[in-house]
Amino acid sequence: MGIEERALSFPCGGDWLVGVASLPAEPSSRGVLVVVGGSQYRAGSHRQFTLLARALAQDGIPAMRFDYRGMGDSEGELRSFETVDDDLRAAIDAFFAAAPGLREVVLWGLCDGASAAALYARSDRRVAGLVLLNPWVRTDDGLARTTLRHYYRQRLGESSFWRRLLSGRLDLVRSIKSAIGLVRAALAPASPAPALPERMHAALAAFGGRVMVVIGGADLTGREFCDLATTTPAWKKLLSGPRVTRHELDGADHTFSRRAWRDQVAAWTSAWVRSW
Repeated sequence: MGIEERALSFPCGGDWLVGVASLPAEPSSRGVLVVVGGSQYRAGSHRQFTLLARALAQDGIPAMRFDYRGMGDSEGELRSFETVDDDLRAAIDAFFAAAPGLREVVLWGLCDGASAAALYARSDRRVAGLVLLNPWVRTDDGLARTTLRHYYRQRLGESSFWRRLLSGRLDLVRSIKSAIGLVRAALAPASPAPALPERMHAALAAFGGRVMVVIGGADLTGREFCDLATTTPAWKKLLSGPRVTRHELDGADHTFSRRAWRDQVAAWTSAWVRSW
């Protein structure tokens, strides 16, 4: 299927944002807006977002990726993932203008881009679904527990760890101090203010659309989310509901950097977006 890639420039809070829409010749009425995460711009690591948008457009799904204010080619001051609601609304407005046949959108986000999408979705009726890759639910105690449970347990089973230890190339004292620090963080009392996991849960519970969660099996951010989902009753109930689809890619890293992983994520996304 032939596709058109159209450069977009649109206003947001007195600044101009830049994006690219990938438009099929025969577009569906449901599109995908890619929400970037971390210090990335609209192309993504190893051109991940560019290639995803093109793959979706080849399947007839309009897709758009863009730069927040302060990132990439967009104007304005840099902001955190928790303060980009206006950017997302402006991008959806621009997407609808570029693809007049659109009736609704799916927000697709990686890491804190997934978190930004989840926190925003309930406020915009045009958002029908969320695709959340390795969602960011970071807390100090959550990171500590995840690192102890997954990283250190894995390291103890690796022959390279024991070779470094026996050869004297591993600073054992420093490693023990690091582990003790993680235990202390894991056991520290929780803050009285609602933490990110609680705010994310409230936002997703209030969102009436569908959700797909994709986890990289070798990613600590993804593992932290999985630990939260399996040990917290409220999260467990939310994610076991009929409107949530879950996938895990064994061995995949944070950005699904191998071609096979990237292609699998694109295939899951396309099939899911077209399934309802």
